[in-house]
Amino acid sequence: MSVDASTTGRAEQAADRIAGLARAAAPGARLGTKADLRALCGVSVSTFNEALRLLQSRGLVSVRPGPGGGLFAAEPSPMARLGNAVLALDAEQTSVTEAIRIRDALDPLLIEDALWHASPADIAEMRTILDEMSRAAGAGDPDAFVHANWRLHARIAATSPHALLRSLYANLLDLIEAHTLSVLPDGEHPLPPYLRERHRLHADLVDAIARHDRDAALSLIHAHKTSASDAH
Repeated sequence: MSVDASTTGRAEQAADRIAGLARAAAPGARLGTKADLRALCGVSVSTFNEALRLLQSRGLVSVRPGPGGGLFAAEPSPMARLGNAVLALDAEQTSVTEAIRIRDALDPLLIEDALWHASPADIAEMRTILDEMSRAAGAGDPDAFVHANWRLHARIAATSPHALLRSLYANLLDLIEAHTLSVLPDGEHPLPPYLRERHRLHADLVDAIARHDRDAALSLIHAHKTSASDAH
């Protein structure tokens, strides 16, 4: 049975109005009873219920029954709070160096996960990205090399079964990429040989993950961290 488009539109409008109240209120604040808010929106019971479904699916309100109940501004989940914290860091122009330092500290955890959870398909995709890094190294293109390098790290992180760790790492990579306008050589390493050396380190790392060689993988990620940074 199709839903009346005008009813859907009214439900969206009611949801938007209540969403505005929820965003302006403190987390957990009471917005009113269902009857009060339905009257405020001027909609029918069925339309209000559809608006309420939309609001709950978007994580904006919670409903509590009984005396003193009604609609309340939703408490942000731990994941939402983490996302907001990362966005605040980005808005404050947090240094790329600091973000890289935190990313490097998380790398061994993600390598441990990849050793046990990376599938043959995951390894094949990592090697496809390694091919991109190889082509960029051959062309002496540090920008293309570093962007491919970040994709490789993101692909390794995607094998982790831990959603919080994956999310934090992905946000750090996004933060680093957003603040990196270009990649310049640091003057200490001739570019093509240096990029080829970095490519070989990452290729060896993927090989170690593929054969579940924990000692080699952790040794390589340590070398990755203590050698020149990927994002100079």
